[in-house]
Amino acid sequence: MIGLLQRVSEARVEVDSRIIARIETGLLVLIGIEKTDTEKTADRLLERLLGYRVFPDSVGRMNRSVEDVSGGLLLVPQFTLVADTRKGTRPSFSSGAEPDLGARLFGYLLAQAQSRHPGTAAGCFGAAMQVALTNDGPVTFWLQV
Repeated sequence: MIGLLQRVSEARVEVDSRIIARIETGLLVLIGIEKTDTEKTADRLLERLLGYRVFPDSVGRMNRSVEDVSGGLLLVPQFTLVADTRKGTRPSFSSGAEPDLGARLFGYLLAQAQSRHPGTAAGCFGAAMQVALTNDGPVTFWLQV
């Protein structure tokens, strides 16, 4: 499972020109689900997302987590993160989870996040989404578990 996290001052997701999710200061995390992922993988990624220290402390060092700052968490399913781009000019998605598994694991990750972190919001699995964000920093990290 892949999480591309971005520290944001604001982010939102729209589907059919309607805002379905919005956060202010926090993390926007694009989620890629691979065919070998399980609930255990999702639990490990969530643990890392909630504890990853990307927010500044009193001296400006990245030493605080989204939990420490009570920030928002916006999870957005993004199938293209699992692409193999090492060869050719067309990505391969052979390592990506089938839609049923992807939807189930994204739903599991979201439910776990909502139970542990108030202020969790999400994009819609399988929908054509427009994602808008203001990356704060910019700060972006690739987490893979």
